[in-house]
Amino acid sequence: MRRLAFEVPLRAAILLCCLAACGGSRDTTSSGGAGGSSGTGTSSGTGTGTGTAAGTPSGSTASGWRDLAPLLAPLQENAVVALEGEIYVVGGFDETAQVVDRVEAYDPAQDAWRSCAPLPAPRHHVNAAVVDGRLYALGSLVGLGFTASGEAWVYDPGSDSWESRTLMPAGTERGGGAVAVVGTGIVVLGGYRQGAVTDVSAYDTASDQWQTLPSLPAPRDHLVGGAVGGVVYAIGGRDSGIEAIDGRVDRLDLDGGSDWELAAAMLTPRGGAAAAFLAGSLFVMGGEGNLASPVGVFAETERYDPTGDVWSSLAVMTTPRHGTGAAALDGVIYVPGGATTQAFGAVAVHQAFVP
Repeated sequence: MRRLAFEVPLRAAILLCCLAACGGSRDTTSSGGAGGSSGTGTSSGTGTGTGTAAGTPSGSTASGWRDLAPLLAPLQENAVVALEGEIYVVGGFDETAQVVDRVEAYDPAQDAWRSCAPLPAPRHHVNAAVVDGRLYALGSLVGLGFTASGEAWVYDPGSDSWESRTLMPAGTERGGGAVAVVGTGIVVLGGYRQGAVTDVSAYDTASDQWQTLPSLPAPRDHLVGGAVGGVVYAIGGRDSGIEAIDGRVDRLDLDGGSDWELAAAMLTPRGGAAAAFLAGSLFVMGGEGNLASPVGVFAETERYDPTGDVWSSLAVMTTPRHGTGAAALDGVIYVPGGATTQAFGAVAVHQAFVP
């Protein structure tokens, strides 16, 4: 196989899982963290954009959590990305635990949702990312049996249509992994295939080819992650059950490192969290596996500074959730859907966080 785009030394725009490839000076960051019975994590990018904060007049700098227009219907285990100035949710379970093919887009300026062309088939825990203005769905889970699928699709917002791409290589199919975007490459970290896996797979959107990268040090699904400054991060997650959570953080330097190394552990270990990169920091919120809560859900919001390798606590979620993702746009982190109880319990709640 020829040398893929993400193999070359990179010190340029490294965007994280579920990256939003929007133009201009916007913060184009996003992340997914589908929890429930299995989950994905995503995040992404840096920037200094100065847009209109969600639900506030232009120029507002008020920090904290706020309510926004809810999803068109309850949804959990959905992927979340930012694409062309909007927030997209992809697949998941509805409030009756039925798998859906729904795709919805949120316009922050109008505080309103609209339906888009559905996925080619109902899926949950989709590994989703955005590159060059198109949304990629690379592996997912099928049905209540959580069967791993390696089907890959790409969505064009201009034509509102999906097309097939090269399948994940046999034996690497999975959903519920973290996703990192590096140039034209998308890296899928860990995930679920009849249990948590250590697989790390790289897909080049330019050549439509897959490649295997060094495995994670330990099997994990429901993790979050991404890449910044040429370094890919795998953060949190779990193995062997909802409450088998792990706060470890592993990083791999794509510019010269040959293997994974440990970074500072999370303050609050969890699986099924949502996460997004914004202005060079990773923000992690929510998750499940909380033995101290009667509903099993975490409310904690925490920031990770990759430069200092340090974590700090922020304002807790006003509606704690797991089983969704997050996406950052114009300095605001959007967290649509998820579940307010451990495992199943989809809601239509949509909130935004301003650091």
